[in-house]
Amino acid sequence: MELGLFVEPQMGGSYRRLVELARWAEGFGLDVFARSDHFLHMEHSADATDALVTLGGLALETDTIRLATLVSPITFRHPGIMAKAATTIDEMSGGRFTLGVGTGWMESEHEAFGLDLPPLKERFTRLEEALVYIRAVFSGGGDLSGEYYSLSHDTIAPQASPGLEIVVGGGGPRKTPRLAGAYADEYNMFVTDGETLEQRLSVMRDAATAAGRDPEDILISFAGPSFVYESEKDHEAALVERGAKRDMSPQEYSAFLDARSVPHGTPDRAADAITQMASWGVGRFYVQDISPLDDIDIPHLERIFAALKS
Repeated sequence: MELGLFVEPQMGGSYRRLVELARWAEGFGLDVFARSDHFLHMEHSADATDALVTLGGLALETDTIRLATLVSPITFRHPGIMAKAATTIDEMSGGRFTLGVGTGWMESEHEAFGLDLPPLKERFTRLEEALVYIRAVFSGGGDLSGEYYSLSHDTIAPQASPGLEIVVGGGGPRKTPRLAGAYADEYNMFVTDGETLEQRLSVMRDAATAAGRDPEDILISFAGPSFVYESEKDHEAALVERGAKRDMSPQEYSAFLDARSVPHGTPDRAADAITQMASWGVGRFYVQDISPLDDIDIPHLERIFAALKS
C-alpha cells in the first residue's frame, strides 16, 4: 500500500510551511505529498496559496516524493493552461507529478473571484473535453474541436514524461468512475464502504475496457482521516466525543469507521484498515489533514504513518 499526506492549504499556511511538510513526508518515506486546489475556505479568507505554483516550487525543494493536486477544478483554468503547467512541473520534478482534475464545486470561492461555475451537467461535459485536451497536449498536440475547448497544433513541447499522471477524483456513482476509466492513471475517492467501492469500480472497469485500456493499470486510491492513539483508553474517549457529533454511540461510530476502512485505534488496530483497503483493490491511501498548515502536528503524523506502514 502506498501512503501519502494530503493537506488543505486554503485553511491557511505559507509556502515555506508547505516545503517543511513535503520534506518531512519525503524524509519519512511516504510515497506522495498532495495538496488541495482551492482559493478560499468556504466564505473565509486565509493565506491560501496557488496549488500549481507551489507544486512547481516543491518540485525543486524535494527529490524523490511524488507531488499531486487533489484535485484542480477545470473552472479555475483553461485546459491549455492546466496542461502546460503540468508538463512544466513534470520537467521540474523529473517525472514526479500527478495532475488531479475535477469539476469544481465550491460556489463561494467562484463567487468571490468572479469565476463561472456552470451547472453540474455542463461541468462534467467540460471535464471530459478537458481530459481529452490534456491527454493530447501530454502526447505532443493534436487537432480537437469540442463544444467548449479546441486545440489546433500537433507539435506541442515539452511532451509529458512517462511519470506524468492524471488523477480523476470524486464520489459520484457513474460519471466520475466512467471518466476515470477512460482517461485517468489514478481514480481517487474519499473513504467509502466496500459495496459502494465495488459499484464504482465496476463502472470504471467497463469504461476502461470500452476505451481499450486495461483496468488493472489504473491505481485506485482513498483519501480520508486517520485516528491513531497510544492507548485504548484514549481511543475510547475519542469514539465517545466524535460519535456524539454524529449522534452515534461509540460502538456505532466505531462500526461506521470500520465499514469505510478508516484507520482508528491503537497502532495494531489502525493498521488493519490498510489491510482491508488492500483486499478491496485500493493501492494508495492519502491521510488527509484539514488543519491550517502551521497547526499540523508532525509528531502526531509520525505516529499515524508509523502505524500504517507496519
